[in-house]
This record gives sequence, structure tokens and C-alpha cells, in this order.
Amino acid sequence: MKPLEDYLIVDFSQFLSGPSASLKLADLGARVIKIEKPGTGDICRHLYTSNVILNGESSVFHAINRNKESFAADIKNDEDKAAIWQLVKKADVVMHNFRPGVMERLGFDYESVKAVNPSVVYGEISGYGNEGPWKDKPGQDLLLQSLSGLTWLSGNAGGPTPMGLSIVDMLAGNHLAQGILACLLRKTISGEGALVQVSMLESALDFQFEAITTYFYDGKLPERSEKNNAHAYLGAPYGIYQTQDGFMALAMGSIPQLGQLLSCDSLLAYTDVGQAFHQRDEIKAILAAHLQTNTTQHWLSILQAADIWCAEVMNWDTLMQQEGFKVLEMIQEVQMTDGFKYRTTRSPIRMDGELFTSVKGSPKLGQDNGNINKEINA
Repeated sequence: MKPLEDYLIVDFSQFLSGPSASLKLADLGARVIKIEKPGTGDICRHLYTSNVILNGESSVFHAINRNKESFAADIKNDEDKAAIWQLVKKADVVMHNFRPGVMERLGFDYESVKAVNPSVVYGEISGYGNEGPWKDKPGQDLLLQSLSGLTWLSGNAGGPTPMGLSIVDMLAGNHLAQGILACLLRKTISGEGALVQVSMLESALDFQFEAITTYFYDGKLPERSEKNNAHAYLGAPYGIYQTQDGFMALAMGSIPQLGQLLSCDSLLAYTDVGQAFHQRDEIKAILAAHLQTNTTQHWLSILQAADIWCAEVMNWDTLMQQEGFKVLEMIQEVQMTDGFKYRTTRSPIRMDGELFTSVKGSPKLGQDNGNINKEINA
């Protein structure tokens, strides 16, 4: 039995941040009913982030909304609204990721829901919080990366570099799921409900806790290295380097020791630990040129034998052929109600050795209306 079985989540959220939170809860066993607008549904069904379309809809929608039910209902229609209220009244969790004020206008804000369901755990994600001059700004991932300082941590010194994933959406979703789980635990003990609030901006700032703490201590903005940067606050050799036939990653390590192991005499002169940071660009330039003289596996065989932290840089084609990947069984096949199948990731959590998988794919818009209406009217 999965730990959240028999919990009901009514999810008004759409696109990425909120649905990523309800996906985490669904994978732990919760029943997630996704409230969608008739005709169009979740904006993520058709707002493509790639040119990959699965079964007529966005690949992102299928990835993030598997293992859920879809209830198509027009909140502005009295009959549909009454049906939604019946679900809300018996829900353990109600959640959304609309801008501040939207749920109040729709009539499903926390105070309204709490009035009919006093022990509800109500979760919401905003872009910038519910107060202040930014509260009505669009909570879009790239915009949050740009505002929060994240773009000055990746890439080599120079201009800002965004991350290649919707990282702030996913962080906010994880934080909401974490808060909801904590309040569900309290609810089982005391019967008390809660309002759980997460903003994407706060999630992005929390993600940088180490860097921001350092900033407050030394008063300096992060300074990325000009070459092979992988962390603004770490010195050489930390970074990714090209070899004769690919790329390899080097984590922290003694520069003279690397010089000895790699037979690179130019590195032997950097005996002062402080040089690894203050002269990191010239050290990285020497290392980068030297590593291109032989293959990735040649260097790895030397460094790994000496317990130096290093790794081959793999893409998905290479990674998925490795036994270290296969043994994790991280990929599962799911199936939609029309028989369409696709492969995707599973929950990364194990409990008592159990993998949390589900063969249930993403829902067609409104596919569960019949069964849910029967439950409501029973």
C-alpha cells in the first residue's frame, strides 16, 4: 500500500509548478483530480515547450500529468461549479497556482473552501508572493531565473546564463508538496487543516542558500571563472573539460597532485592552496589544453585509480546504456485510456525497498467526468 492512498487531492493548477507538486503526491498514492476548463483544458496541453507531440498534445503535459484524473468543468457555470464544490468538500487537499486574487474571484479561495471543509490542507503557488509590488507579475520560469540571480551562477564569466530546465517551476512544486505532506501529518494528529503558500521567487532564493550565505559574509557578488566554469565559488580544477574524444568532469582536487598524475609539469608550480581559486583561469587553461591530448577513458583510468573525483560527461544515449542506470529501473511505460503508450520517469522515492510506479498515463480532457459525477450524485 502506498502511503497516500485514500487521500483525495483536488488540483486546479496548470502548466508546470502546481502539476509537478500533485504528480509527486499522486506517485505516493494520492488520488489527484485535475480540474480543467472544458474545450481547452490545462494550458500545458497545447503550450508546447518542444516540437514533440504525443497523442495530439504537448509531451510536457503527458510527462507531468500522468497518474491523474481529469474533470472538465466550467467554474462559471452554476451546475459545474456545484459539482466542483462537492469534490472540494470531501478533499484532503485543494491546490492551485494562479496569480493572487484569481481564486478569490472564482470563489474557491482558502477561506471559502475552509468554510465548508475546515480540516482541508490548501496549497498555493504564486510567482512572487501575495504582497508587494511584484505580486501581479507573470510567474514564468525564465523570468524568475532572471530576477532571482540564478543566471549569474552558470556558464563562464560574461553574460547571464539560464539553466536548461524549468528549474524554478520544479523547485516550487517540490516545496509545495513538502509543505502539504507536513500539514497532512499534522492533520492526522490533530485534525487541523492549513494554508500552505509557496512562491517561485522564494523557492529560487532557497535554492541558492549556500551562495547567498557566502554573499552576505564576504559582500561580493559571485565571480565565475572565464574558462570551464561549473561553480562560481570553487577554484580549479572544478569544471568540465574537453578531451581527445569527448568530455570529462573534474571536481575538487590538489593541483600539484593532478600535475603528477596527468604528467602535466606546468601544474606542479601551483603549490599554494589559494592559487587554485585566485589563479583558477590560468590553471584551467593549462589543464584544458593538456586533457585534449588523450582520450576520456585514458584520463579516467589514471584519476579514478588515485581516487580523484572525476566522471565522463554523458548524454542520455550514453547514460541509458550503462548498467549503473539500468539497475535503477528509473524508466516506466504508462498507458492512456485510448491505448496510447509512452515511456517516462517514475517517482525517485523508494520505501522499504518498493519502487513507486504506476502504469496510468495522462488523462484525456474530461475523461473521468462520468465516474466522478456518479460519485458526486451517489
